[in-house]
Amino acid sequence: MYLVKEMPVDQRPRERLIKHGAKALSNAELLAILLRTGYHEQSVIELSKHVLYHLSSLDELKKLSYHELLKIKGIKSAKATTILASIELGYRLSAFKRDERVKISSAQDVYHLLVDELSHLEQEHFFVLYLNVKSEVIKKECIYIGTINQMMIHPREIYKKAFVYAAAAMILVHNHPSGDSNPSHADQKATDHLLKTSEVMGIDLIDHIIIGHHEFYSIKSKHKTKID
Repeated sequence: MYLVKEMPVDQRPRERLIKHGAKALSNAELLAILLRTGYHEQSVIELSKHVLYHLSSLDELKKLSYHELLKIKGIKSAKATTILASIELGYRLSAFKRDERVKISSAQDVYHLLVDELSHLEQEHFFVLYLNVKSEVIKKECIYIGTINQMMIHPREIYKKAFVYAAAAMILVHNHPSGDSNPSHADQKATDHLLKTSEVMGIDLIDHIIIGHHEFYSIKSKHKTKID
């Protein structure tokens, strides 16, 4: 029979959060608050560490599915759904903040605006940022999901929304789930196609940014930037 030693009250994650704030807690302590309890062989802190040890980085936690979480000893349905719900809420809070009027001054601004939303996705998502004359984001739209093809990314849909939002300029953004942000031939061809349409429509197409894993590529400048 296993006995789990009870943790002193002042060292428990919930009490530490109340006293010192959430930023003072480790990843394991934050996860322990979500899990609430351990089981007969492990305390909740030990269980949290056990979950994190299954991952090569904290970033992988957001990629785990419900059924993958259930494979971890000590994780049942209630704990798995709590973790997934917390991750999704984090995404939505992050997206809410980024939907405010943000000024875009560089390709790196675009990366930081969308990396949290795009970096975990397993399919390519093609977004358009519609900007006003001050280079502030008026609207962010997901136009297409799937591998980029100039026949699938039809200019009509993109420019129709540009006129609805009275946009002065646009920035194209999509992710590469492989993590490599280098553009494919299709990426370049689709960009060239949209650039020609942009000249006719009188709406500036500023750039096409490809987001990879801790990196991004600017098709306009033909330059890849690594993010530490």
